Amino acid sequence: MIRPGLCSITFRDLTAEQLIDLARRAGLACIEWGGDVHAPPGDTETAERVRLLTEQAGLSVASYGSYLRFTGDNASHRADADAVLASARALHAPRIRVWAGGTGSRRTPTPLRAQAARRIREFATRAGEHGIDLGLEFHRGTLTDEIGSTMRLLDEVAADNVRTYWQPHQDMPDDDALQTLRTALPRTSTIHVFSWWPGASRLPLAERADLWCAAFSILEAEGSDRDALLEFVPNDDPAVLDREAATLRELIEDGRASTP
Repeated sequence: MIRPGLCSITFRDLTAEQLIDLARRAGLACIEWGGDVHAPPGDTETAERVRLLTEQAGLSVASYGSYLRFTGDNASHRADADAVLASARALHAPRIRVWAGGTGSRRTPTPLRAQAARRIREFATRAGEHGIDLGLEFHRGTLTDEIGSTMRLLDEVAADNVRTYWQPHQDMPDDDALQTLRTALPRTSTIHVFSWWPGASRLPLAERADLWCAAFSILEAEGSDRDALLEFVPNDDPAVLDREAATLRELIEDGRASTP
């Protein structure tokens, strides 16, 4: 099953209550709560409140969208990791989204890559003690900036509860983007859904329907349960969420229908 949901970073200017109401009315099932605005790391009181509001609306917490990058000195990294884990636990999040470093794979020296892998593995062990998985943000400017480095990093981390998110890299042609998805299966946990082209121009999701229908067909054929989370919408406008959520559900169904 592919579950349609929303990233809270889509609407950073809204309160948690407003965002939950929008998601519920749009027929979405879950929310990834971001650590930048709505559930700051270490603020467990806010995280518990957000979780309760989410559940009362009949929605699920999909994940905790952290900005933990596994960089810095040992003391600061440990403090950051502690705060992220505390908020994820308070949210009852089944997964924490994390970032694989702060530089691209070609610019990262081997010792720093090894340090990142080690820290991710150590954090995964701690999260796993609470039944929490990790998902690597699939993003430029990190060690997951291209699919080969992403797969190597997963091997280097070598933890059963660490997988990757997936999204089409910016300006990547559809066929190339879909090949990265095929390569990442079944080590992909979550999909960030948006429609950008060219560059960061934010289009209605329907304008890249061919890409997303094909992506959901690939995911359906593989068969694992996953969340497909709307991450950006045109003009960051809450008024378009109903339309974009309806398109997302339609594309998931179209992908299912086209699966052999």
